[in-house]
Amino acid sequence: MVPDRNGADSSSIDKGFFYPCVTYFAGELLSSAVMGDTVDEQKPMTQQPGEIKVPSMVEMQAIARKLRRHIVTMIGRVSSGHPGGSLSAVEIVSTLYFRVLRHNPRDPQWPDRDRFILSKGHAAPLLYATLAECGYFPVEELSTLRKLDSRLQGHPDRTLLPGVEMTAGSLGQGLSFATGVALAGRLDSKSYQVYVLLGDGECDEGQVWEAAMAAAHFKLDNLVAIVDRNELQIDGWTCDVMGLEPFNSKWSSFGWHVIEADGHDFTRLEEAFDQATMVKGQPTVIIARTTKGKGVSYMENNADFHGKAPTPEQVEIALRELE
Repeated sequence: MVPDRNGADSSSIDKGFFYPCVTYFAGELLSSAVMGDTVDEQKPMTQQPGEIKVPSMVEMQAIARKLRRHIVTMIGRVSSGHPGGSLSAVEIVSTLYFRVLRHNPRDPQWPDRDRFILSKGHAAPLLYATLAECGYFPVEELSTLRKLDSRLQGHPDRTLLPGVEMTAGSLGQGLSFATGVALAGRLDSKSYQVYVLLGDGECDEGQVWEAAMAAAHFKLDNLVAIVDRNELQIDGWTCDVMGLEPFNSKWSSFGWHVIEADGHDFTRLEEAFDQATMVKGQPTVIIARTTKGKGVSYMENNADFHGKAPTPEQVEIALRELE
């Protein structure tokens, strides 16, 4: 069994936890590959509730391809959405949900769960695809993205969809929210970790730095921020819109422990998350170097696809590239 952060094993916890959540993976990605065989992207998983099997790094590549296909397909279907920043953060979010977070799709409000907060809310397609593949809701519901009466709106709404921790929209607010959640965990004597994903363009917002100052002041070592450093925002390169460098030094000067990682390298990301949990007395920020539109050739490093949907023809090209 996987021990929790207080030393107990999972059998001692009434609701059960998944560290990470692969037991309720909703199908189509892992099958006998979980047991070390080849990956079959069509055959659903057969493992039983209670079994905790962590995907290998080869299997994580299959998960990433599947999530990218979901993102392109759902945005293309509705002709609306933000593909670039969703694709750039696939490895970050999938590493968290499939190899790091303690969470339970059967009980989304489990008090001892780790929290993942999507501050860059326009990357909702990535969050939705990940939650669906973890079993929080049916994968088929992804086809309702941005439709009237859908639970999958353009930005996440925690009142509508299980697994969403924060209703997002206006950029710059997630780190403040995450700081409050981390403080609440300390006050409640909980051992959960709080992870918050920001965009680098989002860091133009002054509220980000107010929250950064507060988190360091309160020595929130249960808080980990991840910046999707793809160097592009809606109006172009971040260095042209509002220079962020020296970016690492800014965070360090605000009292944060800084880790830099390749945001598309599962091994390096997991090492960074492991290192972050060992830091005491200060919050940690992981600067994840990524490529906007990663995995789709015509979207990579292309600011046009920050918030533009691919055409049906472009969807077909992308899906072929992601096979």
